[in-house]
Amino acid sequence: MKALWIVSFRPKGSSKSNDLFQNIFVESIKSLDFDVTLSATQFDDLNVKEFINSKDVKNYYTNISKKELPTGQKYSNKLMLDRALDIYISEGDFEYLIYSNADIIVPNNLFNELTKLKQKNFCAFVYPNTHVINGNLKNTFWPHFGIDLIIFKISKDKAINFKEIIKSYNAYGWGLQENFYIAASEALKLKSINLFKKLKVIKFENDFAAFSEDRTGQINSWKENQKYFLNFLRVNNLNKLYAYGSYYYLLFKVLNFRDLNFSLILSYIIFYPYNLIKKVISKLKNND
Repeated sequence: MKALWIVSFRPKGSSKSNDLFQNIFVESIKSLDFDVTLSATQFDDLNVKEFINSKDVKNYYTNISKKELPTGQKYSNKLMLDRALDIYISEGDFEYLIYSNADIIVPNNLFNELTKLKQKNFCAFVYPNTHVINGNLKNTFWPHFGIDLIIFKISKDKAINFKEIIKSYNAYGWGLQENFYIAASEALKLKSINLFKKLKVIKFENDFAAFSEDRTGQINSWKENQKYFLNFLRVNNLNKLYAYGSYYYLLFKVLNFRDLNFSLILSYIIFYPYNLIKKVISKLKNND
């Protein structure tokens, strides 16, 4: 059995902390007792190819010039997925298609738990993550935004279908990736499974200052991707709340009582009142 792992790395050498996180990420993949190949799609990111080669990890490396992207865009998650599906379909012997960011520690029991699942095809993920912020490990139940590890177990026919449904989709820059992947799993008629009870994903807070990224830029990118996402939802007859309801709808859609334990119940109890109250207070302040 084999897994193809969709990932894109930040430029190597621009931030010591980000370099460290990416190194930890690759080492956590190498420590897995499973045949994993990276589908690493880059966008003129400095020193990444050399970094991957130095780690002695199986990979399909692709570079897409930023000149091929719309003006001002730095990367495209849609193009990353397109490339990975081409590989998945043409090779024909992969069983898992996995998407993640490169700033996490992959749990070493990942495939032990995946192989226990009885479904022929499924979409699994871990929510919430355990965040590391400024070197401090936060509690495991706090409902941070972000699903940073998503696993598809799909047949070749499902992968071909996946390739077909994303013809109506585009994505550039930051925002809405997990919303898209969960919506795509519904379009593919896959059961969604939250493996939080079995797996813990440690997520590092990136050094955004090293890449001229700020909250304003992220919000603008999110709004632009929302337009592309709404088109995908319309074409595939999916609920627009995936795009408008953000995590309030997303976490409702993936709620499965069989996935719950005390910590996950606590996450849901905290998430809705905490974030809704926070949002109301923010709007009231902006109206003052």
